[in-house]
Amino acid sequence: MTQQAKGNAYALLPLLIFIMLFIGTGIVTRDFSSMPINVAIIIASAVALAMNRKEKLSKKIEVFTKGAGHENIVLMVIIFVLAGAFSEVASGMGAVDATVNLGLSLLPANLLMIGLFIIGCFISVTMGTSMGTVVALVPIGIGIAEQTDIPMALAMATVLGGAMFGDNLSMISDTTIAASRTQNSAMSDKFKTNFFIVLPGAIVTAVILWVITSGSHVNNLEDYSYNFVKVLPYLTVLIVAILGVNVLIVLIGGIIFAGVIGLIDGSYTGTTLIQAASQGIINMEDIAIVALLIGGMIGIIQHNGGITFLLNFVSNRIHSKKGAEFGIASLVSVADISTANNTISIIMTGPLAKNIAQEYRIQPRRAASLLDIFAACWQGIVPYGGQMLAIASLASISPLQVIPYSFYPILLGVCGIVAILTGFPRSSTRNKA
Repeated sequence: MTQQAKGNAYALLPLLIFIMLFIGTGIVTRDFSSMPINVAIIIASAVALAMNRKEKLSKKIEVFTKGAGHENIVLMVIIFVLAGAFSEVASGMGAVDATVNLGLSLLPANLLMIGLFIIGCFISVTMGTSMGTVVALVPIGIGIAEQTDIPMALAMATVLGGAMFGDNLSMISDTTIAASRTQNSAMSDKFKTNFFIVLPGAIVTAVILWVITSGSHVNNLEDYSYNFVKVLPYLTVLIVAILGVNVLIVLIGGIIFAGVIGLIDGSYTGTTLIQAASQGIINMEDIAIVALLIGGMIGIIQHNGGITFLLNFVSNRIHSKKGAEFGIASLVSVADISTANNTISIIMTGPLAKNIAQEYRIQPRRAASLLDIFAACWQGIVPYGGQMLAIASLASISPLQVIPYSFYPILLGVCGIVAILTGFPRSSTRNKA
């Protein structure tokens, strides 16, 4: 096997430096905000560009910019800035307060997080995108945290958990499509297998949320008055997203709808509306730049053989059927930790996973489920994933504050491990094409 085919462990150095700077500094200083993520990724990106001296700097810059300009990265950046604009415009015309007061009037404080999680699960399954779910529910989660004694990080993790539930399961999710296609499994078969594996995790998450918020109460709220008209932008965004409309159209429509309501009721003038939208975009500029830099750094790592090394390292240690299933889980896990993109990680590891599944007679539906489950698990945990960055930026908290409350993503991985150890769920060997 050639060096290029084996990969290069040294190529992973920028990723290790990024993690050590971002997380290690917080552990040492006991302050996870002490190392800004933008500074950490710039340093790691500089290291990536300095490596592989056999290549010209111009070539490495080309690779970096192609990675940063990957269609998924650019789409994520556009979603970030539109989400920021929608969040600011809707907030400025009173949509957040109205929506939160509506929720507080319908549910007691100790059931708000369970309700938020279940709504997130439903929305993400029906619309098929975790980013769309985050965009729709984060402002509501922020409002609930501000009006109750529920920690902001818990509210954001609850939104993230609901978002990852559907990202993993939805029939129209890009991860489901990628996992099913790479394993030649019918999406309906993959859904059934996947659902029974992860359902216990969702139930346990709801129970945990009920236990830890059972004593919650509303802070200094005299009444639950709200103007239902101001709730309509969020309600419309949720409904239109559930109908399967592209998330970009959903966000642009939401900005316009919230702006029109604000103009009619006097919350905005034409000038202040434009300023609010601009401020929302500015609020997301930092995280958009971070996303681009992460994409560039991953591009360099992949070009230098870092991803190939990881995939070969895992696949060469498989010797049994259970080992093969753990191998598939490990492959997609290391790919997602390395790329911070669950769809890309599934596409990258899918062909190799299929070969492993065929050799050890693992059903295509099960291989597809394992790919999607462990990709979603890590995507909901890594502090530099797009979903985590988005909620942390919108809520003005560190992603590292959210991780301890990420119950569902963690339980998703636990459910996957239990399924491998027990062989659950058992099914016939038939699999639809």
